[in-house]
Amino acid sequence: MATSPTVLASTSTASPTSAAPPAIAKFPLLPMLLAVVAGVVIAGLGIGVVYYLARTGRIPMERGTETKKEADVPASTHAMVLEPLLVNLADAGGTSYLRVALTLRLADVADKKSSKAKDEKNKDDKSSDDSIAAVRDTVLTVLGRQAADDLLATDGKDQLKAKLKAALAQRNSDLKLVDIFFTDFLVQR
Repeated sequence: MATSPTVLASTSTASPTSAAPPAIAKFPLLPMLLAVVAGVVIAGLGIGVVYYLARTGRIPMERGTETKKEADVPASTHAMVLEPLLVNLADAGGTSYLRVALTLRLADVADKKSSKAKDEKNKDDKSSDDSIAAVRDTVLTVLGRQAADDLLATDGKDQLKAKLKAALAQRNSDLKLVDIFFTDFLVQR
């Protein structure tokens, strides 16, 4: 009998505290797993669609500067190398001069047949000499208007290239100028 009262006492004191144990909430694992899998599949499809549209060019993407420059250059070009030019500059004293050698990158004609015909015609008629003479005249006119201080400024060559491109486009409209390269550039004051 001695054991009975202790058992009764322990059960009677333990009942009020154990009668209200916190209920453990069960998360439904299957719906949670399905939601995660569906999210991953939808995200993968979204990324795949954007990648496909970007690769096909339907979404304009900004690329690096090198790629952009290469895309702007026509597929076939040729160089027109000008002999070095010596020009008096438009300074106050009249003692400054510029010695410059230029190479022009020109776009070729699209038709191969017409370019072959033009090559043969250029050899026979010496029309290439005429175009070089017209280009040299335009370049000499633009260079003669420059001042030494303007050319020696930090952006002087870039401004000169822009002026040359504008003048060549205006005076020689049949010339498809792509770029100008200075192969020799000397300013003497």
